Amino acid sequence: QVHLVESGGGLVQAGGSLRLSCAASGNILSINYMGWFRQAPGKERSLVAGVTNGGGTYLADSIKGRFTASRDTAKNTLYLQMNSLKPEDTAMYYCAAKRIATPRGPYDYWGQGTQVTVSS
Repeated sequence: QVHLVESGGGLVQAGGSLRLSCAASGNILSINYMGWFRQAPGKERSLVAGVTNGGGTYLADSIKGRFTASRDTAKNTLYLQMNSLKPEDTAMYYCAAKRIATPRGPYDYWGQGTQVTVSS
């Protein structure tokens, strides 16, 4: 079993920045991919970024150039640096992890989420 805990969400003005963190614990060796999803009210949850164990990254088109994802494997932590935030980035952000090292497909473990709210 893997336990994921997100932190770093909050309220920020448009154009501002936030850094989300996701700390993983438990059976870490089973994880080969970690990702960030977001879900706004009334919308489906979608993948925005992901990182392999080797540092390879995936970024959704909607956040390219503004967000970066990274992992510190020594700390078992996934990060999402969010810059130039827009009101449409407002959502609950979830950390997820999986055994298969691809961004698509089902994820095995999920965090509880952290709220990001961007005011205009």
